[in-house]
Amino acid sequence: MQSEHPREQASSPPGPATSVSYLAAVGTALPGDPVDNATLARTLGVNEEWIDVFIGTRTRHFARDLETGEVRWSLADLCARAAEQAITASGLSLHEIDFVVMGTATPDHLMPATVNHVADQLGLDQIPTYQLQSGCAGAVQALQLGHTLVTGGGHKAGLVIGGDVCSKHLDLNRDLSAAAPSDLVNYVLFGDGAGAAVITSEPRGQRLALSGVLNRFTGLGREPGQVIDWFGLADRHEDRQAVREDYKAIEESVPVMAVEILWELLEDLDWTPEQVDFLLPPQLSGRMTRRIAEELGLPDAVEVSCVADTGNNGNALPFLQLEALLEKIGVGQRALAIAVESSKWIKSGFALEKI
Repeated sequence: MQSEHPREQASSPPGPATSVSYLAAVGTALPGDPVDNATLARTLGVNEEWIDVFIGTRTRHFARDLETGEVRWSLADLCARAAEQAITASGLSLHEIDFVVMGTATPDHLMPATVNHVADQLGLDQIPTYQLQSGCAGAVQALQLGHTLVTGGGHKAGLVIGGDVCSKHLDLNRDLSAAAPSDLVNYVLFGDGAGAAVITSEPRGQRLALSGVLNRFTGLGREPGQVIDWFGLADRHEDRQAVREDYKAIEESVPVMAVEILWELLEDLDWTPEQVDFLLPPQLSGRMTRRIAEELGLPDAVEVSCVADTGNNGNALPFLQLEALLEKIGVGQRALAIAVESSKWIKSGFALEKI
């Protein structure tokens, strides 16, 4: 008979990776001009004050035009642009890139994998490519795989990419005047974007050491906090939403999980809270991020957040935070990043040190 609390009977989970890889550079891409709450409220026919108070996000970017519905950027376009920036900033040449790893919850197609369109746009050929299907933890999963490839897989350098185009799931013609908050949140919470990092086996470029990565599924027996459906020819006309979210479960669980991730990382790294100079907290919304940062209780650490200005663009967020971190972090300083995957409850995070 299965235990109601299986982790109580399990041995201690493995800690984050102890070998070190390096982030040489980061690049990001946000589509178009920022869309503020007044514009979004007018387009959707919803209350602007509700967006300001309940979500707490000021602006976001969309890959499609809100007035015409025209798609202006694909996910591959955004990821390729972010990757080009990262490669240029790293000082590496294109032929030094040994692999591409990408995390996303919203690929352009089921097949071919979007990562291969990105490689094609970049002019990369004859190298391994990997695409990981995940929400907010996908970027960390991609970092972990990239870390493994350069520390034990015989590769010297590669691209790690994360991005999402969430606006493809929004029906702009729908009447939202009577929509429940749990439904409406999907229209005002998310944005689109992409980010990329060049990861190396030896210090290059920014010389940001990736000294630990945590990635752990913890959703055994739990209902998903979010579901995003693909519709095929057989079910495309069924009367169900493409995106469904249990916002109450997310609001209750993510702060608790974030604190657990923080202390697991600190313990596995043998760091004290006082040794953390920068905190990259989970980026759900402007309001939720403020709450989580307070509950994490690292008053001496500088918070690095961006979601209030970019919207929740999923797997792009850790890279947007990393880009901001690079402007602040000095030699010898340390940073912890935390991400929670609420679709099926994944704990993730990573540790960095400038050398």
